[in-house]
Amino acid sequence: MALPIALQLYTVRDETERDFIETLEKVAAMGYKGVEFAGFGDIPAKQMKAALDRLGLKAVGSHTGIDLIKDKLDEVIEYNLEIGNKYVICPWAPFKTREDYMEAARLFNGIGAKCKARGIQLAYHNHDFELAIFDGKYGLDILYRSTLPENLAAEIDTCWVFYAGVDPVQYIAKYKGRCPLIHLKDMKSKDRDDFIELGDGIVDISAIVKAAEAAGSEWLVAEMDSCPRPALESARICIDNLKKMNLI
Repeated sequence: MALPIALQLYTVRDETERDFIETLEKVAAMGYKGVEFAGFGDIPAKQMKAALDRLGLKAVGSHTGIDLIKDKLDEVIEYNLEIGNKYVICPWAPFKTREDYMEAARLFNGIGAKCKARGIQLAYHNHDFELAIFDGKYGLDILYRSTLPENLAAEIDTCWVFYAGVDPVQYIAKYKGRCPLIHLKDMKSKDRDDFIELGDGIVDISAIVKAAEAAGSEWLVAEMDSCPRPALESARICIDNLKKMNLI
């Protein structure tokens, strides 16, 4: 069975800043089944939940900065529970050394256990730098191997894995059963910021989607860090291309 597709709203961040609810309406009209948040635009949880329900959109995740997770965890949990989202994802952490990963593992183990007790799953979203090697191991592997799976899930950003020179299909398989959300994005070339709509670049999106299905993932999440055309148009092209490839 094909996995449902959500849009990471960071893709359309300028649009949500202008009018958050109207942007959700446009995203839903494109055929996206869910959205992953990168902030809530100061919209109260009750109002956000009502908009999602009206539009038939599922809150599939929320990228939440590490300082918020550390300092305002109860507020983070309450908001996400109210909008029906069970995945709170740390989108980035300042890793430089092996000890940084070990320290983060201790932090995430503790926070993740608190989240789990409230019905929330903590996860981490990678870029490429977490695939630097320390003592023969990727930093990202050190993080995941030093945390309990129930305390920290993997949100694998497959494009950044690809950019780092690692096979994203194999990397997804490594974390079978632990990667409920899979980020899809594409690149026109190996230039760092040369992003293109899904299916129009050099990343094997079809193989990644099949790997996500085999790994027991729950959602595909389309994201573009930057867009070569107006962001809403790029978001529409992404989902249209996935449909043309019979991937959703």
